[in-house]
Amino acid sequence: MAHRPHFRFILAFFTLCWMALAPNIGTAQNLFAPVARVNDQQITQYEFDQRMAFMALLRAPGNPEEEAMKGLVDDRLRMQEARRRGVIVSEEQIAIGMEEFAQRAELSTEQFLQILSQGGITEETFRDFVRSGLAWREIAGGLFASRVQISESELDRAIALASGQGGVRVLLSEIILPAPEGQTDAPRRRAQQLSQISTLPAFAAAARQYSASPSRGRGGRLDWLPIGNLPPAIRSQVLTLSPGEVTEPIDIPGGIILFQMRALEETAQVVLATSSIEYAIYDIPGGHSAQGAATDIRNSVDSCDDLYGIAHGQPEEVLTRVTLPVSDIPEEIALQLALLDTNEVSTSLTNASGDTLLFLMLCGRVTAAVQDVDREDIRNNLRNQRIGALAENFLAELRADATIIYP
Repeated sequence: MAHRPHFRFILAFFTLCWMALAPNIGTAQNLFAPVARVNDQQITQYEFDQRMAFMALLRAPGNPEEEAMKGLVDDRLRMQEARRRGVIVSEEQIAIGMEEFAQRAELSTEQFLQILSQGGITEETFRDFVRSGLAWREIAGGLFASRVQISESELDRAIALASGQGGVRVLLSEIILPAPEGQTDAPRRRAQQLSQISTLPAFAAAARQYSASPSRGRGGRLDWLPIGNLPPAIRSQVLTLSPGEVTEPIDIPGGIILFQMRALEETAQVVLATSSIEYAIYDIPGGHSAQGAATDIRNSVDSCDDLYGIAHGQPEEVLTRVTLPVSDIPEEIALQLALLDTNEVSTSLTNASGDTLLFLMLCGRVTAAVQDVDREDIRNNLRNQRIGALAENFLAELRADATIIYP
């Protein structure tokens, strides 16, 4: 059973994140000077600073200034549309929405508000953020719910994809940026820049220049991969990509990884879902600079059993071999295992401090038939995704028709 994170630890962590990333909201010359106008409504410097601090605390991806302004403009458009349609969000709905948001971090509303207060963020900023989202959800449901119908064939395909079956495979490229503890700012900025790449040649060139993965010599290119091998969170990201598009940066111990979609195809072959994986990790001192030693070991072992000979006479903790359910494997390990066949090796990962290279070897996979699923839950998830996409298109239309001025 997973342990609930200690509240004081979470509070300290988020406070440190805010201190490192949030703007200095105490130095503005005029907190209530307008920084933008959306139709007939202003956005003030105070609101902008508050949103920047809020996003920094949440470690939201993207450029903080650009994303904060875009979010505030979109919220103005959402609430203007809500007023036009007579949509009112009650205080009870807002309280429930705040509680649901806080629960994502396994916190109560009161605990989450305490974290916000530590970062100089007011409760009203959080309430406005939640109110806008709830109003937009009601508008989207009213406009688009009746237009979205999920067929049984679509539902079957979604269940197959979710379970790792269905014969879907992807062709990806990767970039792994070293990011040891205490040295993550520059790699994170670079990762955000690389995530904006939209062409295959540009990503390949960046992989050759920046990636610490052994695939850098191939421009980061990986072989065809069954979609079911990927961890569910990464699978959902990858399935939304078009060829050339890149995932958001994904944190791993000692580094940051990005994937680019090169191709996706459905095959006649049905790939059974993996229920558990056996793998081994051998620690090599030296971090990414130990790739030469890792290559020598790779050339001398044929299976996980051979690693016992490599580790002979060394402390027991240098070699770990486990069999775990897929859901229990750390995401960064699961990501690398997804790219491997039995007895293949990855040397892309280090420990968090970056001073130990992890020689990761896949010993074997255990597959299982699809377990019973709630078809109505999956149908509802699909409907919500479709409604969300239609709502985003509608918001883009509102944005295009609006008068937006930046003084």
